[in-house]
Amino acid sequence: MQDVQRDPADIDMSIDRVGVKGLTMPLIVRHREKGIRHTVAKIDLSVDLPGVFKGTHMSRFIEALEGCEEFDYNSFKGLLADIAERLEAQSAHCRFRFPYFLRQESPSSGASAMMDYDCQVDGELKDGKLTFTLGADVPVMTVCPCSKAISSEGAHSQRAIVRVRCRFTGFLWLEDIIAIAEKSASSPVYSLLKREDEKYVTEAAFANPCFVEDVVRNCAKGLAEHEQIEWFRVEVESFESIHNHSAFAVIQSD
Repeated sequence: MQDVQRDPADIDMSIDRVGVKGLTMPLIVRHREKGIRHTVAKIDLSVDLPGVFKGTHMSRFIEALEGCEEFDYNSFKGLLADIAERLEAQSAHCRFRFPYFLRQESPSSGASAMMDYDCQVDGELKDGKLTFTLGADVPVMTVCPCSKAISSEGAHSQRAIVRVRCRFTGFLWLEDIIAIAEKSASSPVYSLLKREDEKYVTEAAFANPCFVEDVVRNCAKGLAEHEQIEWFRVEVESFESIHNHSAFAVIQSD
């Protein structure tokens, strides 16, 4: 049968990335307490495409992914190497996005419930070298220091998101990233709070007011001090409760 994808392109222009996006499949993630945790991932796969070829073979991405379920550094590298070989590419890329669940204990009552965090893994294999990036989006609470300082009663508070992306040596637990992000703000947020927990969280948060600038610096300091993290980018977005806009701040390591 004719291989139309390998016909000459109408425009001889290379494509940086071409592939498939939004694949859904079960995923097994390593969990510090439970050993493993089952979840579901949304997956994007892509390769570069030289300008001489009209298209890539999309079905080969699915063939390479078939049978893959549990991933670590070596299996990610194997997947990307397989994709590059199947598609005769110089570079291959993947992104896995998935909810990661941790059992969270309420701060005063001791009640517990599952808390979910949006996490992702990015991999790029180029010239045999794998660049591996782990990330988590962590919801937190902030209380405005300015509002607290100038108000005779109360202060505005809001939910914020700490988005961490990092590269590392050895093995890095998602739990470490999440803990650093949660400690950086006025307070974590919780799935389950009884009345005594609400009292504790409110008082603790108002005793620790944070600008978005404070949160991003606190988180960057924690990431920089982690012995396994070699590079990071942290963005904090605060969904302001009394303003018709969000506030944000970003720090990226060298």
